[in-house]
Amino acid sequence: MVVVVPEPTPELDDLTTAIEDFTTIFIRLPSVRRFNFSTLSVLHTLARRGPLRLTDLTATEQLKQPALTSLVAKLERDGLVSRAPDPRDGRAVLLSLTDEGQAIVDSRRVSRVERLAELVDQLSDEERALLSDSARVLKRLTEIATL
Repeated sequence: MVVVVPEPTPELDDLTTAIEDFTTIFIRLPSVRRFNFSTLSVLHTLARRGPLRLTDLTATEQLKQPALTSLVAKLERDGLVSRAPDPRDGRAVLLSLTDEGQAIVDSRRVSRVERLAELVDQLSDEERALLSDSARVLKRLTEIATL
């Protein structure tokens, strides 16, 4: 399969900037407990894809294994992540969210939805319709990127 990379255009540049700017704001929307980006990324990855081996988690996070090992140990001490033997390989360990870790992910999502709703309420009906279409397109782009 040949992947065709689109030529950079002003539209793609504008889209990239808009996504970057929105992401910067969006990741800060929750007003619940504050964590650093790496911690939140691990918690959210385990919520979506877990349980995972540390090596699998390393593939999704932008951390080297020693840094991720240290972070996971801290999350385990804080009661947010647990380790269990991998039933497919007794030598390996699977990482999962604890109930407290899942509660943090869930509360951040609720907070984000509430805060985003406040912002969306300020849009026109036409802008809301465009946002709905955009959400479908962004979801599709995410699916393509994870193939």
